[in-house]
Parts: sequence; structure tokens; C-alpha cells
Amino acid sequence: MPLEIIGPGFGRTGTNSLKIALEHLGFGPCHHMFEIRDHPELLPAWEAAARGGPVDWDEVFRDYRSQVDWPGARYWRELVRCFPEAKVILTVRDPDEWFDSVQATIAPFVAARGTHPSPHMNAIAEMGYQTVTVQVFHDRMSERDVATRIFREHVAEVQAEIPACRLLTFDLREGWQPLCDFLEVEEPDIPFPKTNASRAFVEEAWKNRR
Repeated sequence: MPLEIIGPGFGRTGTNSLKIALEHLGFGPCHHMFEIRDHPELLPAWEAAARGGPVDWDEVFRDYRSQVDWPGARYWRELVRCFPEAKVILTVRDPDEWFDSVQATIAPFVAARGTHPSPHMNAIAEMGYQTVTVQVFHDRMSERDVATRIFREHVAEVQAEIPACRLLTFDLREGWQPLCDFLEVEEPDIPFPKTNASRAFVEEAWKNRR
């Protein structure tokens, strides 16, 4: 099945909460970095993409209806071309808050590549390093001015290149209404999911994995 939703928002912009929300609304399964964590068979395609090799995006996402988070967000231009009918949801947050969250979560996980307790975690960290740290942030993800500038530029590029009728720029603090209006579905009578705070990411998200 082709992707129905593409999420080009950087990791740590509420992507896991959006994944849960989309799945609740019927747009699941939703691809997220945690899917690669939990399904090692997905990793080789992303390793090939990180090396610049050809990727069959239909095959990569054949079991998914939606995509959020890295590594998919790195290839958002390829995805919007491959899935021209898909809607695009760009998650955003304050750039400095986003930077602080990255430094507390993703950055140390990637920096520890080669020292994680499992080969699978080390392989994910290496793929993340190549895909995100090097290719998106030019190996300067730890520099606030550089990283937040790239963050702002990314938001502006997505907004400039995706037609307004196809794009929702979404701050998760807005809750269900803008998301449900955009997707033309009924708003659920439950709180919008709020998950994966920085402490939870460090303590639980990658704990005791393969």
C-alpha cells in the first residue's frame, strides 16, 4: 500500500506522539525510528540509503500507511515524489528547545556507536550518524547556532516546496483539532498523546534492546 502520510519533521519534534496519534486515527502502522529498533530486518535498506545507494521506497514502506521521524525525514523530497498523493505533516517546535532535547537524547545515542550492548543498536547508531549527523548537520549537530539554523532552514524548505493544500505545519501543543481537520477524520474523545520526553528516551526508549 502506498504511504498516505509523510512526516518530514526532525526527530524530537513530537514524532513519537504523532506516530501514536496517527495509528489511533487509522493511519497505521506508522514508520518511525523505533520501528527499525524493533524490526532489525528493516535496517539494511536504511543502511543502503545512507551509503547513497538506490532505494525502492515502495518496498521500504510496503507495510506502512504513514511515516514520521528520522531516518525517513532525511529523504522527504524523495518520498513526496514517490508518493504524490500522500499528505505531508511537518512537526515543529521551538528550535532551541528542540536542540536541547536532541543533545539529551539522540546525540549521545549516536555518539556511543560501537559501545552499545548489542550489534543491532550499534548498527542503528552508525546509520543514524551517517544519515543525520553527517548528511543533515554536516557533523556539527552539537553546535547550537549551526543546528538550529539548519532546523529553521528545513522547516522553511518544506513549507516552500509543498503546496499548502498538501501540507500541515503542526505543533503538537495544538492537539487533535488541526490534525483531524487536515486528515478529514473525526476528533477522538481522548487526550492527544504526549510521549517520549527526554528522560523517557534516555531511560526506556533504547533500553534492553537487541
